[in-house]
Amino acid sequence: MNEVWKKPPVSLATYQGMVGKEIGVSSWHLLDQGRIDTYADVIEDHQFIHVDPERAKKETAFGTTIAHGFLTMSLMSIMSYEVMPVLEGTAMGVNYGFDKLRFLSPVRAGKRVRGRFVLAEATLRKPKELLSRTNVTVEIEGEEKPALVADWLGLIYFN
Repeated sequence: MNEVWKKPPVSLATYQGMVGKEIGVSSWHLLDQGRIDTYADVIEDHQFIHVDPERAKKETAFGTTIAHGFLTMSLMSIMSYEVMPVLEGTAMGVNYGFDKLRFLSPVRAGKRVRGRFVLAEATLRKPKELLSRTNVTVEIEGEEKPALVADWLGLIYFN
């Protein structure tokens, strides 16, 4: 079970009061070669920069394989479950996409990443539908430049 469901829910007013504030920082998540290989199998992207450590070491500036950008991005879901609050009366939440997503640095195999979440918007679009905009920075442990930055949208529906 995701940790988010163990937290006490917050009111809509409390959530909207968090706009402009950092909500939290997730734990570190390892992007090792096994995870990269599994992801490559799932999406059928076996480009050598992801799955062939020897060739990547010889033929790239990375010195090793790197995680797929979309793999790094996909970890934002579990990261968000660790830090984002649940709202009282929520029926469900859905991913609404991104207004911005930029991959800034490659994540080398064996590195850990974490997400830093800032709530940018929480607007009721309808009486039972909330648009939530979160600015996410996925940091790479020990590196100054982040893996990615995103302006992530979600829709939260109330009972």
